[in-house]
Amino acid sequence: MHRVLGVDFGTTNTVVSVHAGGQGQVLRFAAPEGETRGFRSVLSFRESPGGPSPRTVEAGPWAIAQYLEDPLDTRFIQSFKSFAASAQFQSTDIFGRRYSFEDLLSAFLTRLRAHGGEGLAAAPATVVIGRPVQFAGAAPDPDLALRRYEAAFSRLGFTDLRYVYEPVGAAFYFAQRLSGSAVVLVADFGGGTSDFSVIRFDRRDGRIVSKALGHSGVGVAGDAFDYRIIDHLVSPRLGKGTSYRSHGKILPVPNRYYAAFARWSQLALLKTSRDLRELKTLARDAVDPGVAALVELIEDDHGYPLYRAVSRTKEALSRDAAAAFRFSAGGIEIAAEVARADFEAWIAPELQQIDAALLRALEAAQLTAADIDQVFLTGGSSLVPAVRALFVDRFGAGRIADGGEFESIATGLALIGRSDDLDQWSQRAPEP
Repeated sequence: MHRVLGVDFGTTNTVVSVHAGGQGQVLRFAAPEGETRGFRSVLSFRESPGGPSPRTVEAGPWAIAQYLEDPLDTRFIQSFKSFAASAQFQSTDIFGRRYSFEDLLSAFLTRLRAHGGEGLAAAPATVVIGRPVQFAGAAPDPDLALRRYEAAFSRLGFTDLRYVYEPVGAAFYFAQRLSGSAVVLVADFGGGTSDFSVIRFDRRDGRIVSKALGHSGVGVAGDAFDYRIIDHLVSPRLGKGTSYRSHGKILPVPNRYYAAFARWSQLALLKTSRDLRELKTLARDAVDPGVAALVELIEDDHGYPLYRAVSRTKEALSRDAAAAFRFSAGGIEIAAEVARADFEAWIAPELQQIDAALLRALEAAQLTAADIDQVFLTGGSSLVPAVRALFVDRFGAGRIADGGEFESIATGLALIGRSDDLDQWSQRAPEP
């Protein structure tokens, strides 16, 4: 039987759908804290010199458990998908060994397969991998990203690898709901990117026939919203905007340290970077003790507790008009109240970029908002009220649908893998 894997490798979570005839099935993982469909896109490396396993590598919920058990001797890496298309990122040092992006991704996939059980025991005939329309980062190189994906997946024995835009996968998931023909705009909000596709679906003789009309994307999404919370609530308590003494002068602490610190993908690099060595020197001469707290946060790998605190606040602001921010790790204690109106003002630049990308998708399709029959919102950040308001204002609430925030893409990718027109919707990695 022709088996297909749909793999939604996300900045925050990875979801896998297995399709072997009939209905596809999203893979479930028996994680330490309970069964989950979202395999967190994180890695942990633990060094145990002299032990039976000198170096232990884990991924997903098991990486989180390993980190929480021994944070000081564990390197914890999250949001590493953000480096996929970056030519500037060549490798990072982890306990004296250099890891390229391909090394990180193949290590992640190896552990994901190990925890996937029978559903991932054998390499399937076809693997359909989601890719953003616009990769994250400055000057992203999509061909480089796909070559890196190809190298990592190939190490696990996968041979027939196809790449499909993530919102297209979500569109095929949503198309199963349609009872007739429709022009559908799909908006997929991940951790690192916001992507849009306009697709026409027609039902003919019981089959769904589809045609892509336009795509667009922008490299901002949930992680950028997190950045704003950190920048406004956390960084000022960690020395941002303060000063240090140097040769009898009072100088401002450079903001560049805080720009890097506030990006989840940068945390793993800061620990072994020149910036951390410079921060330690600054901390000795700083007027404010917050700089020393920043050094502690980076050096003692408190990034994950901070991520959890920021995520809880963001989720609460999606439900309520105000929320409490609380972060406690080591000697660091930060508490603040946040109003949704303030949060929405902080993320206004990102909302403008998202709205502009939405308009580019309509322009690429040569359509107006009035030509769209249905709008499907998916991904965690689609739950942010200010994001949803962009679509309500432009299309009206009656045309908007949502659901399957964590499984729509993977399920749709597997459906595409089983379709007769796989070649129409997919691409292969470019030659080196």
